[in-house]
Amino acid sequence: MHKDIPKIERLYDYYYRDVYHFALYYTNSKQEAEDITQETFFKVMKQLDHLKDQDKVKTWIISIARNTAVDIHRRQKIKRLLIEKLSWQPVLKEVPKPLEMVELHEQWETVQEALMTLKSHDRTIIICRMLKDYTIQETAVILGISEVKVRVDFHRALARLRKKVGRDD
Repeated sequence: MHKDIPKIERLYDYYYRDVYHFALYYTNSKQEAEDITQETFFKVMKQLDHLKDQDKVKTWIISIARNTAVDIHRRQKIKRLLIEKLSWQPVLKEVPKPLEMVELHEQWETVQEALMTLKSHDRTIIICRMLKDYTIQETAVILGISEVKVRVDFHRALARLRKKVGRDD
C-alpha cells in the first residue's frame, strides 16, 4: 500500500473535476475523459515523490493529464492506423465480398511481412506499445532501457514500419 494514500485521496478529491473537465474538452468523449482521468491519477500516485513545488500542484497534475491525453490520443490514432492495415477481418455490417477479403488479407500480409523485416528491438517495441498497449514504463522495463529511449525508439520504429508498408503519414 502506498504510504501517501491520504494525500493522494485529497489530491483526487480536490483536482478530479479539473482533470476530468480538461480531458473532456480535449477528447469530447466521456469515456476517454474517464480513462485519461483514471490514468492521470495513477501517474500522480506513482510520481508524487517528484512533486517539488507544492504551490504548483494543480499545474503539475494538469500537465500530467495533458501528457496522458496526448499519449492516449496518439496510441488510439496509431491503433486505428494499424487496425486499418493489420486487420484483415474488420468489424463489418455485411459479409465481405471475396475480392475484398483477398485485398484485406494482402494488406495484413504486407504489414506482417514489414513487421518481420524490422530489427528485433523495433518489432518488440511496436508490439509492446501498439499491439499490447503496454505503458512506456512497462515497455522500458521489458526492454531494459530508459523511458526516454522507449519514446525515441518507438517513434523511429513506427516511422520505419510506416515506410515499409507505404504509409508515411
